[in-house]
Amino acid sequence: MLWIWVTLAAAAVQTARFMLQKRLAGGGLSTGGATFSRFLFGAPIAVTAAALTLALTGPVPLPGGRFAAFVALGGAAQVAGTFLTVALFQLRNFAVGVAFTKTETVQVALFSALILGEGVSAPGWLAIAIGLGGVLLLSRAPKGGFSPRATVYGILAGGLFGLSSIFYRGATLELMPAGAFARAVVTLACVTTVQALGMALYLRLREPGELGRVVGAWHRTIWVGVTGVAGSAGWFTAFALQNAAYVRAFGQVEIVFTLLVSALVFRERLSAREGAGIALVIGSLLLLVLTGR
Repeated sequence: MLWIWVTLAAAAVQTARFMLQKRLAGGGLSTGGATFSRFLFGAPIAVTAAALTLALTGPVPLPGGRFAAFVALGGAAQVAGTFLTVALFQLRNFAVGVAFTKTETVQVALFSALILGEGVSAPGWLAIAIGLGGVLLLSRAPKGGFSPRATVYGILAGGLFGLSSIFYRGATLELMPAGAFARAVVTLACVTTVQALGMALYLRLREPGELGRVVGAWHRTIWVGVTGVAGSAGWFTAFALQNAAYVRAFGQVEIVFTLLVSALVFRERLSAREGAGIALVIGSLLLLVLTGR
């Protein structure tokens, strides 16, 4: 059950990274700049971690074309999902904004079966369905009715994160029979490097001057990179150990951490309906653990 503890740590660190990005997006950086900050300093850290790991554990199998495809597709999907999530923070409060992305649990289960042939058990589907019910409660606009723009952003972000999870698990499987952590950090180093280069090119072409602003705010943006690569290392290790659908379903524990940040850091109040939605998400998490998955 090591993957459960790894997922818990990854969710906690990811919550810290989203908190930092929310502050960056509201502190002079564009959505693209706040998104890029995760990769600018994260890539060198990931490459260094991979080099040290390989020096201690020995080489992994030479990656092939499937590994490269999984890395490229997963990296692109994650960047787009992160971009939408940062933009989502400007539409709703912090806790509800992150909760929108949890629609990925259903999407990743479907993608896992279609792309990797890894199915989900009946109890697993029940847990995912309960969690989705909580997300639907959270997707209600504060004064009734759905918030169309926020809902679309959240569902798209969830789908993109779901795809990235499947591609990343596929990439780690391509490096078998190396150990789980070695496969995770090598995949992470490759993904983060591709993402950093791609985002730098995007900002250079679409947002002139934003690269300089991100670098100029290094004393703030560097922590986004550190928490980003640490959280990703946890997720990648969990993907190397377990079906991505179960990892992402259990990763809904992030909602608990997000609620604490929302109330204690951003002083944002949650309605009774939003509290009920979060309770359902937590219930789905407990069911996932109690059923042994």
